[in-house]
Amino acid sequence: MSTIAWIGFCQSLFAAILMFNKKETSLPDKVLSGWLALLAIDFMICGLDYEIYGQPLLSSSFLLFNPCLYLYVNSLTRPPFTLRWIQVIHLFPFLLFEIYTYIIKEPFSLDTFFLHDRNYFFRLVFASSTILSWCIYIPLSLILVNKHRMNLKNELSNIEKNESLGWVLAFAVFYVVFCIFAVVITVIAYEDNLNPLTPHIYNYSTLLLMVYVLSFYGLRQQVPVNRIITEEEPHVPYQYSTLSSDTKQIIRQNIVRCFEVDRVYLNPDLNMDILSEHLSTPKYQLTEVLNTLIGMNFFQYVNYYRVEAVKKMLSDPKNKFSIEAIGYECGFSSKSSFYTVFKNMTGETPVLYRKKITV
Repeated sequence: MSTIAWIGFCQSLFAAILMFNKKETSLPDKVLSGWLALLAIDFMICGLDYEIYGQPLLSSSFLLFNPCLYLYVNSLTRPPFTLRWIQVIHLFPFLLFEIYTYIIKEPFSLDTFFLHDRNYFFRLVFASSTILSWCIYIPLSLILVNKHRMNLKNELSNIEKNESLGWVLAFAVFYVVFCIFAVVITVIAYEDNLNPLTPHIYNYSTLLLMVYVLSFYGLRQQVPVNRIITEEEPHVPYQYSTLSSDTKQIIRQNIVRCFEVDRVYLNPDLNMDILSEHLSTPKYQLTEVLNTLIGMNFFQYVNYYRVEAVKKMLSDPKNKFSIEAIGYECGFSSKSSFYTVFKNMTGETPVLYRKKITV
C-alpha cells in the first residue's frame, strides 16, 4: 500500500505541474491542476502514515475528491464561473477531519470503527459527512454535465468531442460505481472479518487509476471560449409559455423556410445565435418551437437537413466528390462529427450507404 501511495503522489504532482504549464491554460486547467496537487498531498499523507505509524490514520479522500470534481465540472460547464476564496469552504470538511485526526492520532481500522470509546462520536460524524458529501456533490456534478450537453444541442449544430464532455460524464458515472463498490467492500470486510485495511487499499488503488484518467483527458481538454454557451432568458417550463399558438406557427414556418429555401444548414458555423439574428427572433422562442412543435432540438434539426443533403449527393451518379468532401459541402465541420451524426441518424456509415445505393 505504501508503494501505491508514493506512486500516486508522484503521478498527481507531475500531472499538476504539466496541467499548470499547459499551453493556453484555461480556468478549468487551473482548477484541475489544483485538484491534482491536492490529491498529491493526500497520497503523500497516506504514504507518511505508513512510514511513521505503520498504518493509515483515519482519512477520507472522498471529502477532497467530491468537491473538487464538482468545482472542475462547474468550471467546464458554467461560463460565469470564477475562482473565489469563498470556494475554499468546500474543502473545510476534509481539512477539519484531517487536522483533528492527527491531533488524536485516530487510526483507520474497521475493527475499532464502531467501538464505543471516546472517539466513537467523531468516527460517526466522519462517516456521515462522507456519505453526505456523496449525496450532494455527485448528483450536482452529473446534473451540470447533463445540462451542459443538453444546452449544446440547443445551441450548436456541430459538436466536437472536446465540447460534449463525454469523458467527464463517463468519468463521473465510473466514480459513482466506484463509490458504490467502496461501500459494498467496506460492509463485506466488516461482516466477514477480512483484512481491515481492504477498503483503504481499494480506495487508493482506484484513486490512482482515476488520477491517470484525469491526467490523460485533462491535458487534452480544451475550452472553446469563442463558442461558450450563454443563457439569453431564464428557463421557463414550456407549459407556462407566453407564446400563443399562432405565434408558434409563424416561428415554425420561418424556421422551415430558412432551412428549405435559404439552406442555412450549409454553414458549418451555424449556431442558435446566427439563426436568431437571421430570423430576428429570440433564441429561447426558437428553442421552444423546435422542441415542442417540430419535436427536435437545434442540433438534431440542423443535422437532419445536412444528412438529407448528403444522401442526395451520394445518390447522384454524376457526383464525383469524395465522401469526406460531401460531408464538408453539406455543412459538417469535421470528418468525425460527420460520420458520427450520419450513422446515428441512418444506422449506417456514409461508406456503406453509398455502396448500398450504387449496387
